[in-house]
Amino acid sequence: MSIDGTDLGTLNDKELTRLRRDKVGFIFQAYNLVPTLTAQENILLPLSIARRSPDPAWYASVIDTIGLRDRLAHRPSELSGGQQQRVAAARALVSRPAIIFADEPTGNLDSRSSAELLDFMRRTVVELGQTIVMVTHDATAASYAQRVVFLADGRIVDEMRAPTAEAVLDRIKALGG
Repeated sequence: MSIDGTDLGTLNDKELTRLRRDKVGFIFQAYNLVPTLTAQENILLPLSIARRSPDPAWYASVIDTIGLRDRLAHRPSELSGGQQQRVAAARALVSRPAIIFADEPTGNLDSRSSAELLDFMRRTVVELGQTIVMVTHDATAASYAQRVVFLADGRIVDEMRAPTAEAVLDRIKALGG
């Protein structure tokens, strides 16, 4: 298996750590924000650990997309669940990783914020060649994907290319879900 052209089987522990830090992003359903850091510090944490500075234009684009410019100085406890989810998404996106693993990235967002985040994630795939692997039960969120894979009991049971929300719902019904 490889990520961004790097064969994972050839890497030692230090190289795997560096690859995870630099090439992999995570959007956790439970946010996993550091409570003592501000929203901005949480967003920039992967870059800080890597001792890298954000690209100013990209950072501004991410911040404007998540719509939290006025909340960057707040700690997670001062943010709503949806705002915390947007901080978690920005943290995954800001370093432009080759692949992002997203667990219900829109689960705590209203429909407008969900659409904005999903549009932005879709653009990163198209414009930057990023790969996003998203787990979701939301047919609308799934419809933003190029490919939807349906699982049952941990096994792939079907897939769909160029999905629509209606087609995803129909397939779920047909599969008994």
